Amino acid sequence: MSTQLPAEVIVLIPARLASTRLPNKPLADIAGIPMVVRVAQRVRSGLPAAVRIVVAADHADILQACAQHQVQAVLTRSDHPSGSDRLAQACDLLGLDDAAIVVNVQGDEPLIDPALVRAVAELLERHPQTAMATAAHALADAADYANPNVVKVVTDASGHAMYFSRAPIPCWRDGAAASATLQALRHIGIYAYRAAFLRRFPQLSAAPHEQAEALEQLRALWHGYRIAVHISDTVPEGGVDTPQDLARVRAILERGA
Repeated sequence: MSTQLPAEVIVLIPARLASTRLPNKPLADIAGIPMVVRVAQRVRSGLPAAVRIVVAADHADILQACAQHQVQAVLTRSDHPSGSDRLAQACDLLGLDDAAIVVNVQGDEPLIDPALVRAVAELLERHPQTAMATAAHALADAADYANPNVVKVVTDASGHAMYFSRAPIPCWRDGAAASATLQALRHIGIYAYRAAFLRRFPQLSAAPHEQAEALEQLRALWHGYRIAVHISDTVPEGGVDTPQDLARVRAILERGA
């Protein structure tokens, strides 16, 4: 993201204290620093100083941890059904202009590449008629292609998403899985929105296939909104969902990576 972007850009990091697989996940210690603070610091390391980075928290303990490390945070309701609802409230709490570009960085991505944040913000800025921007990378592993925990995306000729799925898409008609993976894209869970659309999104009715796939972005497509997709040349580091993930990330950061 360049400093010439005419729109206001803000990075919002939703952080929810409750986690089934990893209790108190946002506050998990990583080399002496809470994970959500690590995420904010990582993003800050690659962005212009003018870009605001704010944690949208659901608990006062997260606000306190952020304050101790000079990271801005706002307290949102604890009963939001999704991260998008939490971000929409944060937009209002922060008084963001409708034209502001909001980049949603998950609070469990302490190894995120700041270049991805820049890329999706710039992509949305270049497409004024597009509601959202996200990212993907080439998927060449047959096991990942078949794995329902790996979300795939298919784009059109202009680089906009046609569909997201946990199923293997595109499906190679003749069963040549190895050939199919060469055309497959793995979705990366980072999004840029204009604040006006982010405020509107939670009011849209859920799409049937959104509920079937458990993929919230399908709601936007269902209602006719377009999603631009940045294709990354690199495979991003994984986030933290389990204790094993946390151990992996701790090892990487403790080595100074």
